[in-house]
Amino acid sequence: MRSRDQIASVSVRGNNRVDVELTDGVKLKLNSTKRFGTISSSCGLCGKTSIDAIRQNFPAIQSADIRIDIETLLSLPEKLRKAQSDFARTGGIHAAGIFGVGGKLKIAREDIGRHNAVDKAVGRAFLDRLLPLERDLLLVSGRASFEIIQKALAVGIPIVAAVSAPSSLAVEFARDSNQTLIGFLRPPSFNIYTHIERVIFA
Repeated sequence: MRSRDQIASVSVRGNNRVDVELTDGVKLKLNSTKRFGTISSSCGLCGKTSIDAIRQNFPAIQSADIRIDIETLLSLPEKLRKAQSDFARTGGIHAAGIFGVGGKLKIAREDIGRHNAVDKAVGRAFLDRLLPLERDLLLVSGRASFEIIQKALAVGIPIVAAVSAPSSLAVEFARDSNQTLIGFLRPPSFNIYTHIERVIFA
């Protein structure tokens, strides 16, 4: 499913059920969502038998003129933290934020699982007809994993930043996908692992 117009309605039933009704004629490949065994909220790989089972064929980022300056980049963690009402109450919730490269927070979502927080943020952008997010940045409150980088690529995000470490698979995937990957974004410092040209140092 690639278009908001393919969704007829979304309704919430109780605390743990969401029903999505598709428009007439839309077909899903349900086999691609099959998982095996027990899964948890903390892992995007759980229930899959191999990396190849979750790797998708999304085109690499094409944009060449997206830039973010250091001062703007360093301001993002605090902006995301201020939008984390559940974290403020519990101290144990992950967050994902979608920012414009000018530093404006567009969408922030929280969840006990960082992958779920990304799904919520991207899903909101999808429902609001904001895709593709070709001039935006994704910031996550935890580690940057392969799955998170791939989710960003699926919606066209060229820059992904995390307050913690990236995995080696994430670095490799970002390099191949022409995405800028930033880790340990903890003002006043950060690390850039791939495609440094999108960060303005002057």
